[in-house]
Amino acid sequence: MIDKKKKDTAAAPVEDLNPFHIAVSQFEHASRYIPDLEPGLVEFLKRPRRVITVEFPIETADGEVRNFIGYRCVHNRARGPGKGGIRYHPDVTEDEVRALAFWMTWKCGVLDVPFGGAKGGIICNPKQLTKEDVRKITRRFVAELGDMIGPFTDVPAPDVNTNAETMAWIYDTYEMMHKGNNNLGVVTGKPVEIGGSYGRNEATSRGCLFCTQRALAKGLVPGLNSVMGATVVIQGYGNAGAIAHDLYAAEGAKIIAISDSRGGIHNPNGISHAEAVKHKKETGSVVGLPGSKKVSNEELLEIPCDILIPAALENQIRGDNAANVQTRLIAEAANGPTTPAADKILFERGIPVLPDILANAGGVTVSYYEWVQNNEYEQWDEDDVNLKMHVKMERATDAVLARQQKINSSLDSLETERKRRSHGDDALEPVDLRTTAYVVAIERVARVTLERGIWP
Repeated sequence: MIDKKKKDTAAAPVEDLNPFHIAVSQFEHASRYIPDLEPGLVEFLKRPRRVITVEFPIETADGEVRNFIGYRCVHNRARGPGKGGIRYHPDVTEDEVRALAFWMTWKCGVLDVPFGGAKGGIICNPKQLTKEDVRKITRRFVAELGDMIGPFTDVPAPDVNTNAETMAWIYDTYEMMHKGNNNLGVVTGKPVEIGGSYGRNEATSRGCLFCTQRALAKGLVPGLNSVMGATVVIQGYGNAGAIAHDLYAAEGAKIIAISDSRGGIHNPNGISHAEAVKHKKETGSVVGLPGSKKVSNEELLEIPCDILIPAALENQIRGDNAANVQTRLIAEAANGPTTPAADKILFERGIPVLPDILANAGGVTVSYYEWVQNNEYEQWDEDDVNLKMHVKMERATDAVLARQQKINSSLDSLETERKRRSHGDDALEPVDLRTTAYVVAIERVARVTLERGIWP
């Protein structure tokens, strides 16, 4: 006899988890809700401006010569220089970098920040390298990129497994190659002592909190008007996740589960940020924190809570586990944690998702402020930086929430206009917040592209 459960599982379609395919799918879906967007412009906006692959050797601390591959993609520069982080991870791929650059374009569009999208990555595992090895890799990568990065062309920033120190190495290497210029703006997320902005380290998590608070205050989740008293689960305990723990807890939320690459922990009575950070520093993981129960990263996503914050890598909430997620709201501190199949399931279940291109855009917003300070030889107080970012995040959240209501109340007219322009006669369905955020961003980038004119 065939086990029905096994048969159903075997028959289920395999979800495409290629991040660039997902990014393009999200874009194409959203573009259907902009009837006056010409097909040729749609194709242009999907394509990256350039993708660079570099290969180089370094001599490691143990005397071994090892070769590394790095990527840098600039997706779009219609609204300003390319902007995006550099990640060091063994699973970095060209398509992942292309997707992240793609998402950065729309992230800057949603927040109305005058940058375009870019991203970079090097295939390596920093946990298996010495600090000196990572420094050599960084300097050689920047040297190989040469003038492909610059304060007014392409501006890197921290990402997975990179930090302010890494950005200092990037700045110093570029400065050595471009003497006599103000090169501070070549990279953001630097140490404050060499041009970094106050508030930049916490910006991604703080922006996520601002977005969450604003959405809740606007009634996105009935009966939940703020994070005060809310139960929160955080997947990923790197920079974004750990800081989110601190900031949400400071506003009265109870963080009941957290995780890192080695696993997760759950304590329904709440987890202390200070104790978790101390334990992770001493042991290398949050797993084993006294008073907590160990759970897997998959199990963590299914813990009942008010707010779930994915703060790890892509494709964490998928078509095969979205039905088991038990939260009232998802706020994406990571890039690409939710797949299109999962988005559909969550929307049908009435679980709103504050999408990455909105919720985690505080990082690029304060990166923009750092860039402005560098170019003007200024340094702003942290309160000023946070206030400016707060205003940006609230405006963007308001714009997306309002646009969702407008789209969903005018589906018939949008369908009619699509047919009139011969863009298809398929029925339009109500949109979620991710699709809405894309619509807002695509319209802004498309408008600037057309205003500038297609060169030559």
